[in-house]
Amino acid sequence: MRENQKQWKKRLHEIIYEADTPAGKLFDVVLLIVILASILLVMLESVKSIDNKYHNFLNISEWVITILFTIEYIARIITVNKPIKYVTSFYGIIDLLSTIPKYISLFFGGIHALAALRALRLLRVFRILKLARYLGASNNLVRAIKASRAKISVFLFAVLIVAIILGTIMYLVEGEENGFTNIPRSVYWCIVTLTTVGFGDIAPQTPLGQFLASLVMILGYGIIAVPTGIVSAEYTSQTNTNKPQTPHLNSQSCANCLADKHQDGAKFCHKCGHPLH
Repeated sequence: MRENQKQWKKRLHEIIYEADTPAGKLFDVVLLIVILASILLVMLESVKSIDNKYHNFLNISEWVITILFTIEYIARIITVNKPIKYVTSFYGIIDLLSTIPKYISLFFGGIHALAALRALRLLRVFRILKLARYLGASNNLVRAIKASRAKISVFLFAVLIVAIILGTIMYLVEGEENGFTNIPRSVYWCIVTLTTVGFGDIAPQTPLGQFLASLVMILGYGIIAVPTGIVSAEYTSQTNTNKPQTPHLNSQSCANCLADKHQDGAKFCHKCGHPLH
């Protein structure tokens, strides 16, 4: 009986936590579809005309999905050796937050809209599609950004000084009667224009002011390109000097410590040494 229970837990663990088996792939695909459906239901419920017409259907559907998520959450807890490890993990907290809003809405109305937090569960797609294989490239990008932070900081400081100078000049040229009521507001206008956002809440009215605004707009295009060039140069440099081979990873999850990102063919967990399925 005890052996049967172990085999049952092992099989359930493979289905829920791994995406390399047919059953695991099917479970994860169905899970993603249910998550997308639950997000869609919450979005539709926020539209008053749709909610007034299909309120009962939307409410019942949300309850069905919430119950399914609850069963899944409990199954995830009972199939691991250390349930607290899962409950306090990143995905464990996300799973809990995506499940409890509907229950809380029984006591506090309107809070069920927090069910939109279920969108965070879509992060599981990284494990399902084995996107961890490409994390090496993202790590190179992070390193390039860190290596470029000094140059970018100096550049941004220079841009801030330029924005203050041009904003002050625009304040003197346009004046309060044209919406440039003070220097900070004028600097705000300059930053908005430099970044090519252009809210349009303040605009120069005089010919000289419009000429200066044109120069700021042209300058903005050049300013945007500089940080990109700095990071790109650093990224290319790091890629050429260091070309580590990314090991093939699978979706195997340790039943003892929930560690993942094991290499293909691994028989033991790289973190705790527990045998893998």
